Formats: sequence, C-alpha cells, structure tokens
Amino acid sequence: MEDYAKLNLSFIKEKRISLGLTHQQLAEHLSFKNASTYFKYENGTYSFKADHLPKLADIFQCKINDLFTN
Repeated sequence: MEDYAKLNLSFIKEKRISLGLTHQQLAEHLSFKNASTYFKYENGTYSFKADHLPKLADIFQCKINDLFTN
C-alpha cells in the first residue's frame, strides 16, 4: 500500500478563521455554489480537488505543502 499525504483540514479551518473569512467567502473564491458546499469540503465530506489547492494556498498565504499533514 502506498503512502500519500492527506490534507490537513484542521489547518485549513484554522487559517480561514484566523483570517476572519467566512464559509461563503471561501465558497466564492473557489467557485462553489454556496457556503454549505464549502463547509462540506472543509469538514471532509467532499475532497478538495487539485485545482483548489493553489487557490487555498494563495488565500491563506502559505505553501501548498502547508495544506497537508506531516
């Protein structure tokens, strides 16, 4: 079985909160229909897609690697 990095959803949530961003604001940045859709990504119901990661890193002013668990 191959090892692969997992997204650090806690980091993503903490960064959003620390920057004072709402679910709706992130939904708009990622072109989701609404805040509840973003909420499902942030809580792991849905998986972020590869094209979401550069956008998140840009919004959070971090490296893409920072979005993954160590």
